[in-house]
Amino acid sequence: MPKHDLSSRHFQRKISQFCELRIAPITSKRVLENIRPFLMSLIIYRRSPPLRSGQLDWTAIGQACDVEAELTAGLKKQLQPGLDAIIRWLEGPLAVEEQRPPNSTASPDKMAPTKKAASAPSTRKPRRATADGMVLPSEPAPGGPAPKPISPFPEPLFDATEDPVSFQDALVYHMRRFGETYWQLYRAVVHLNETFDNKTLLSWIQGERVPRSVASFNILRRIEGRYRLAEGYFKEKLPHQARSLYGHDLGDISPSERRRISLHLPEDFNSLPFTKREEILDWVRRVIISGSTEYRRYQAAASKQRYAIRFPGVTYGSSFLSSRSLAAAAGTNQNVAEELDDPDLLSGVVDAPPRLAMEMADLIRFKTSTLTAIGFQRSGVWGEETASQKIEHLGLMFGALAASPNGVVKGFGVPLSRLSFGLLVFPGVWEWYLQWREQRRGFYTKWEEDMLMVAQALSRADVGWIRQHPELLRNVRPIAGLIEQEEIDFAARDWNGACDAFHRHAANRSKEIQRVARVHRDPFEPIMCVLEADSPLAEYRKITDEIVRRMPDEARYPRPAAEAVRSFLLLRLGLHLGLRQKNLRQLRVCPRGHYPTSERRLEDLKCGELRWSDRDQGWEVLIPSVAFKNSGSSFFGQKPFRLILPDLLDLYQYLDAYIDRHRGVLLGGARDPGTLFVKTVKTNSTDAAYNSTTFYEAWRTVIQRYGIYNPYTGRGAIKGLLPHSPHNLRDILATHILKQTGSYEQASYAIQDTPDVVQQHYGRFLPQDKAALAAKILNQVWEAA
Repeated sequence: MPKHDLSSRHFQRKISQFCELRIAPITSKRVLENIRPFLMSLIIYRRSPPLRSGQLDWTAIGQACDVEAELTAGLKKQLQPGLDAIIRWLEGPLAVEEQRPPNSTASPDKMAPTKKAASAPSTRKPRRATADGMVLPSEPAPGGPAPKPISPFPEPLFDATEDPVSFQDALVYHMRRFGETYWQLYRAVVHLNETFDNKTLLSWIQGERVPRSVASFNILRRIEGRYRLAEGYFKEKLPHQARSLYGHDLGDISPSERRRISLHLPEDFNSLPFTKREEILDWVRRVIISGSTEYRRYQAAASKQRYAIRFPGVTYGSSFLSSRSLAAAAGTNQNVAEELDDPDLLSGVVDAPPRLAMEMADLIRFKTSTLTAIGFQRSGVWGEETASQKIEHLGLMFGALAASPNGVVKGFGVPLSRLSFGLLVFPGVWEWYLQWREQRRGFYTKWEEDMLMVAQALSRADVGWIRQHPELLRNVRPIAGLIEQEEIDFAARDWNGACDAFHRHAANRSKEIQRVARVHRDPFEPIMCVLEADSPLAEYRKITDEIVRRMPDEARYPRPAAEAVRSFLLLRLGLHLGLRQKNLRQLRVCPRGHYPTSERRLEDLKCGELRWSDRDQGWEVLIPSVAFKNSGSSFFGQKPFRLILPDLLDLYQYLDAYIDRHRGVLLGGARDPGTLFVKTVKTNSTDAAYNSTTFYEAWRTVIQRYGIYNPYTGRGAIKGLLPHSPHNLRDILATHILKQTGSYEQASYAIQDTPDVVQQHYGRFLPQDKAALAAKILNQVWEAA
């Protein structure tokens, strides 16, 4: 007879709600309507689900519900907690209204099923804890031992005398200390309404996996509370401390942004109030991801407005057309429609038209070739980095001229077919461009002054490239508001006179802008907290300590461990050498036992090398002077830079490990570029060598991950630090030596430069620092007294 008592009706409602929440979303209505009555019948008639060898018999369950074909692994996983709950409910004590007085007159036939049930083997399991941690003791089943009661805070069998190092050993040790199996622990810490798999906990104990998700870390905290361990006890023993978690509730944030910010979110992010979560996301985006300086905000907004003219075929070291081919090629672009300018430029960067590209190619050839062409003169040579910078800056200028005046860039709208270097000798073009830049930024900067210096160099008498190419004027047409026909006629009659007039105009404008120019990007701002410390170098070194503290286990995570060692060496070598990012990025490596590259070969390559010195029994860095930007500086005297790295704080240990093992892991079978620092080669990688952009991104990632202190997670080394470039290391080294010695000359030795350059650009040596250094010496007299 069915027992429609209060207890069973209440549990039926719970199981019905369970079906709506867990079964309905993943299956059809027919399957739901078959499964729900089956579960209800188990409760009404107090029957256990079909079992086989103590486990659920899914074949029999599928047949009973008539859902054999629809009973997938996912449906089984969602259905199992409900069946487990029914089993535990059946094993629980009867409610008062269910308990009947013994019937002495019952017939043997009615007692037979009871005896048969009593003789069946017990399939009881310990009950799972409720959300509030309260667990009622189970009644002993007929014919079997009573299950061990689950207490929210069990008593240990013995005191903790060990502290295992690994996560697996620590978890197993404390389970043994409290006498619990993984199944008992699972039932005690996982709530009924949660989908945490018991096999996940088992994989932790067996060492197959470690916690990675937000839900897993929540379970860890419950285990720590159950065993009365310090908060974060198990987390500190995980083999990969720098790994980000997954499972944060970030709403509609894109997957790419999720990857960037998930590492910087606290583990309990999902349980925090909405306002607190918004506060954390805003802080991570503003401080860690983008940096919170005024210049970075301007840069982020300006970078969304793409307008530059691109010169894809013009690169340093390429073979360019001779300057004498310009006149013959001047007419090759006449068929380009003038309507091509605005629509393309509104959508972003466009390629330069053929004629403008050939003019740029000839300029780069003129300024970078070993010898000038016969009949031409020049003053000074551009290196690789300078040439790339000038291409970019001139591309921005031409792009601004061609951009639509109706778009967000608000350019002038010059048709692409009319762009030419011949425009640069007319003052009206420069006047518009300087005012356009001032309106975009709000003030003038040294950038505009540098552009005018380039204009002066191109129009200088005898050696200017534009002055030696009067044929550029053939491509110039009147442009209303920029160039009048009278100006073109004057330049055609007297090209040298037009160049002289423009040269004077550019020189005067440069002086005027120099007087009112403001500093927009303060290079010290991102690292101000480091420079203000008594020992900037010691303060910045905390980042390397943070990397070592959070370094993953190499045996379990070879690639993350290799990336961590690379990050460590990036900072350590940067702090020891004080190199510019180009020299550090292009530094080659010669492993122990290999013959080092000759100095002459390094001069041809214009890069340095890290090699083992048998004479000094140490790692030596040798860089020819021609590889430096300031190769003509008095610091070098045409001699190479040579330094033996000190074997301090395990530097040699990490260098040997990186060169012997980690570097090969990062390469992953790709072609070896020969440089010390290589990218992590992925399936879509084409080159393992860093360029200036990817090297900056790698450095910035290191600072974001290990350098910036995050008050919400407690990770990070330095409070107040912001993302910055490798060039800031030179500021830190120079300022550190100035604070210790007060000598600009000694500071210049640390960064391979001159005292004047240090005083103008690198050292932050304030009056209070100078007074403190002098007082330190003067106070010795009073201390001696």
